[in-house]
Amino acid sequence: MSKLDEIRTANQQYQQSFPWRHLDVPPSRNIAIVACMDARLNLYEAFGLKTGEAHLIRNAGGLATEDAIRSLIISYKLLGTREFFVVEHTGCGMLSFQNSDLQDKLTADTGTDASGFDFLPFSDLKASLRTQVDKIHSNPFIPKEIPVHGLIYHVESGNLEHVVSLGVKDQASELAGQIA
Repeated sequence: MSKLDEIRTANQQYQQSFPWRHLDVPPSRNIAIVACMDARLNLYEAFGLKTGEAHLIRNAGGLATEDAIRSLIISYKLLGTREFFVVEHTGCGMLSFQNSDLQDKLTADTGTDASGFDFLPFSDLKASLRTQVDKIHSNPFIPKEIPVHGLIYHVESGNLEHVVSLGVKDQASELAGQIA
């Protein structure tokens, strides 16, 4: 049986008890998550989410690429999300190679020069995460008051380690403003 046949069989079973007809288009928890595509990351369980509660945007590395930011803008502006999370993880494959490694392999395999293709690898997980959070927070089309949080998912334990947040109101100065 081919993978397509396996998926079609599983889908037929899924349709028989399909429970999501009632869900609205906007995510009910008003959050969007940019995360790595790694199959070990079960974001629903790690975040305590159910289907319909969040937008999940995934790519290699959990990077704030132009397409990921496009999706966040649509999520915020048209579908009501009000808080963003970026999730990178330990043991990420993006830490394991340099651009030239993959470019050379592609060029050798295809005969087409791949030197101009940037795969966006990184060597420092926390630095990459901070960069992604900053790219989202500093985008001129995303309001500065939308909190953007950066988390590292530990594949060994499932722990979500908070690394950075931008756009989070300073509660102390907010309280001082209310008292004054």
